[in-house]
Amino acid sequence: TEAPAAEEPTEAPAAEEPTTGKAQVSLWSHSAGNPDEIAVVEQMIADYNALQDNYEVVLEKFPQASYNDSVAAASVAGSLPCIVDLDGPTVPNFAWSGYVQPLPVTDAELEEMGILPNDVGRYKDDVYSLGQFDVALLVYARKSILEKYDIRIPTMDEPWTKEEFDEALDKFMDSGEFEYAIDVNSGWEGEWWPYGYSPMLQSFGGELIDRETMLTAEGVLNGPEAVEFGEWFQNLFTGGYAPPQPADDQGFVSGRIALWYTGSWSAAMVDEAWGDDALYLPPPDLGNGPTIGAASWQFGVSSTCEHPEGAFEFVMFTMEPENVALMADTSSLVPTTPDGAALTQDYHEDGKFRIFYDLADRFALIRPPTPGYLIISSSFEQAMLKIRDGGNVQDALDDAVDAIDRDIEDHDGYGFSD
Repeated sequence: TEAPAAEEPTEAPAAEEPTTGKAQVSLWSHSAGNPDEIAVVEQMIADYNALQDNYEVVLEKFPQASYNDSVAAASVAGSLPCIVDLDGPTVPNFAWSGYVQPLPVTDAELEEMGILPNDVGRYKDDVYSLGQFDVALLVYARKSILEKYDIRIPTMDEPWTKEEFDEALDKFMDSGEFEYAIDVNSGWEGEWWPYGYSPMLQSFGGELIDRETMLTAEGVLNGPEAVEFGEWFQNLFTGGYAPPQPADDQGFVSGRIALWYTGSWSAAMVDEAWGDDALYLPPPDLGNGPTIGAASWQFGVSSTCEHPEGAFEFVMFTMEPENVALMADTSSLVPTTPDGAALTQDYHEDGKFRIFYDLADRFALIRPPTPGYLIISSSFEQAMLKIRDGGNVQDALDDAVDAIDRDIEDHDGYGFSD
């Protein structure tokens, strides 16, 4: 979910025609290919436009596959809309580049809203975007299978230790009942690699970058803890516990694979397959506590917006509990405020999928909020692909550190060396 550079602007789809004499506030959404999400965006726009007399939000829809290219091109051309839909990890880069402006929201207002901190897009000390939804990483399992092999069912308060997790994988493989012990989606490409696997690195005690300074990855991405993680991760595949490139995503739901490490987006499929036998479990504690990724799509306001007051007002409108709940109920995405969650069908305190909200609240860690994250993401992916495929762990991580540190130096520290 990067925002790649583009050499020339990509033509945007035609905007919907305004229907009043109100000041126009343009909004771009990445959700054109997702009928549930875009329906909520359209509903929020209609409601906001009807509630006040000053502004009319005008929607332009993009398919997600072409959205980042369009935004990157428009950024360079100075033709961004007023309200821009940004993937959380890219927000610091847009802020550092001057393409989006700080939002006039205080920490006290955010605290009153109760928004999960990792769904606030920040660069240094300023807020640039807010997100009304997220997802959560977890381990799917089956109660009957864990009981059959005398494996403790972990909880939020007592997740599996590394030793318990490794022992469970051994039991599944030794049983002969499964093709693999676990599916970790290692055939996927792109942003999944840092989103899905840097939490494992962090649980081992490593990191993508030194978060104290944001100026180097040396010693944290290639230190002893990171190498231990890389060797453990590699053994999932060389040891036969996980398929390096799964043929499909049906291994767990078909019963061929015992566990599935993936996101809350698969909950409906798991629920349909296993019903009351399905378990939604926290990731294991690999030494430094469980960790999951955080931050999804968020709304920010461009620096070229002619009506920033109206744009900010709409962004805050999307964060009202009713709108947060509407998005969660319609799309099954995880709400990011407690008041919003309380109004939903599945995420209220006794809801079927409440654990996803609790996981995001308790264990989530945002990807490093630095403009240099784009090179961190791609460098980590390349290193992990080499590790998955049997390459030397130390060399792969060293190469990633060299690429990251060189990029930081080339960009004068991305504002952190001042």
